[in-house]
Amino acid sequence: MGCRAEEMVVMAYAAPTRARLTRPREGRMVAGVCAGIANRFGWSPTTVRIVFVVSCLLPGPQFLLYLAMWIIVPKER
Repeated sequence: MGCRAEEMVVMAYAAPTRARLTRPREGRMVAGVCAGIANRFGWSPTTVRIVFVVSCLLPGPQFLLYLAMWIIVPKER
């Protein structure tokens, strides 16, 4: 066959690479937090933004979490 045993073991145990949570430089509205979450999980940025705005109508610390993520989550390089 085309693959050696060592290559097959590496392919079987290779962890899937996941995108890091970063705030993108392009495609962001305010700070890029919603766009970064959408990119990280493969969702639509518009959907994440709508969910965030609707969640702000409910009681809770959503806006404070957004501000914290703005400070904590690094910018895309």
